[in-house]
Amino acid sequence: MSHIGFSAHALSAADVDRLDFEKMNGLLPAVVQDGGGAVLMLGYMNREALIQTFARARVVFFSRSRGRLWEKGETSGNTLDLVSVRADCDGDALLVTARPRGPVCHLGTATCFGAQRPAAAPLAFLGELESVIAQRIADRPEGSYTARLYGQGLKRMAQKVGEEGLEVALAAVAETEEKLIGESADLLYHLLLLLRSRGLSLERVAEELASRHAGQR
Repeated sequence: MSHIGFSAHALSAADVDRLDFEKMNGLLPAVVQDGGGAVLMLGYMNREALIQTFARARVVFFSRSRGRLWEKGETSGNTLDLVSVRADCDGDALLVTARPRGPVCHLGTATCFGAQRPAAAPLAFLGELESVIAQRIADRPEGSYTARLYGQGLKRMAQKVGEEGLEVALAAVAETEEKLIGESADLLYHLLLLLRSRGLSLERVAEELASRHAGQR
């Protein structure tokens, strides 16, 4: 059994049988993080839990106390939408990236390690914003700009990205730094919404950038 190269790419259902489930009697520890890298929780997956995670596009664990599969949020509604799964170099531990729909911890906090996000990660808010956008789309709360724009369709969202991109360019050459920052924030928000509407994530964009950088070495 070869586990070489697991850490270099996201797994798919086709990779499940290559993982080392035997080391921990059929279970793999699964660390769950959001798109910004904040650690949300730790769970365990057996082979079937991982297969169901891919099949449902939501994170499914094996509950050791209940002795059965358990989809995170199956009673609370605070599910974890799957973004990607990676294995460590030995193929016996998993790193799951997910978009949380609501608090992850049963105590009501954003993570099982407390409510505070890592102080060193202001960019991590982009992952949190992706989760907020996903929840607005799912819940369609009254008065939500996100829900309203999403409801206007892909062409309108694409148009907004184009408009905001032009505003950024104009601000760069003719406005203050504060104006440029504000317009850039608008562009990032609308880009995240557009990506979400196509079932894509900022992580996929980052992976593409990383791949291009690696190819230039």
